[in-house]
Amino acid sequence: MSNKYQKQDGQNYAPKANLSKKVCKEGEFIVGVTRIAHGHIYGMCNGLKEAGASIKYLYDDDPKKIETFKESFPEVEVIESEEELISIPEINLIATSAIANERYLVGLKALDAGKHFFSDKCPMTTLEQVKLARAKVEETSLKWFVYYSERIHVESAIYAGELIKEGRIGDVVSIKGWGPHRLGLFSRPDWFFNKEQYGGIITDIGSHQLEQALYYANAKDATYISSRVGNLNHPEYPGLEDYGDATFITDNGIPCYISVDWFTPDGLSVWGDGRMLICGTKGYIEIRKYLDVANSKEGDHVIVVDEKDEQHYRVNGKIGFPFFGELIRECLYNDVVAMDQEYIFRSIELAIEAENKAVVISGRK
Repeated sequence: MSNKYQKQDGQNYAPKANLSKKVCKEGEFIVGVTRIAHGHIYGMCNGLKEAGASIKYLYDDDPKKIETFKESFPEVEVIESEEELISIPEINLIATSAIANERYLVGLKALDAGKHFFSDKCPMTTLEQVKLARAKVEETSLKWFVYYSERIHVESAIYAGELIKEGRIGDVVSIKGWGPHRLGLFSRPDWFFNKEQYGGIITDIGSHQLEQALYYANAKDATYISSRVGNLNHPEYPGLEDYGDATFITDNGIPCYISVDWFTPDGLSVWGDGRMLICGTKGYIEIRKYLDVANSKEGDHVIVVDEKDEQHYRVNGKIGFPFFGELIRECLYNDVVAMDQEYIFRSIELAIEAENKAVVISGRK
């Protein structure tokens, strides 16, 4: 699929790095892929391969998905069953973009087989699933990673995090996240419209925003305040939530607001005008992730206003994606932390809590 198509369709958006560094020798870190239900698996595997991983084994029950995956990763060996794939001794990591409410099952199997696990977001859809996953990590001491692509696979989001850590805007005092997406009705599978399977809009795409809020706040936890969800304009799909928002206060006192929707218009050249606004005691940062509307179709814009001046940084192709190398090193050598395990579980727990407690709204009258 072309890069143009990928940027227009979020479910198939698979970034590739201009800057990448291999952190392991060829054949040292082996990846097995199973259950391709979402195109995010391509971004996951791109990042791993660029960091030195070998995308070596594949299982899926759909021959068309296998054929398409092999177009991007012709080196993969197709395995006849998921059980056989997960039991292959040389595999270090199992990666999946299974249907959302089934991802945790793949993870439990992977860890039971002695493999680390890399899940598409959202990694779980119920609090019981989180409980089981957390217990399995504690039992096995293996790693459970999540592809929160809107931060780890977006150079502007990475650069903004560096500026915040440097103190460019002082202490963070508030965070707002906006995550609009293009619906693309005709390209969506049936499970996308079944809330039991996709988890609800805050659990699904809202988990991106919540994870970022915790990260930029340098927080480990947050307290839920309020949330709303609704089907505002798609009555023909009663299981779909096309709008959601939520508010939280982090454990270090930072108020956060996130808003997500499925209303990106066809006139936008990318799948969604994702933005974050981080306000500090000495300035603020706006992240314009995928384009600068009506000004630049190139992504990765970081707008900084501080006590000295205004800056517009264009960082596309200049930062790279360090998460994937960190993931490999954490699995192989345990000398870095790509993602704190409890942070992963609290991020999705908070998203699920917001989904479960949300006021259901009906929108226009």
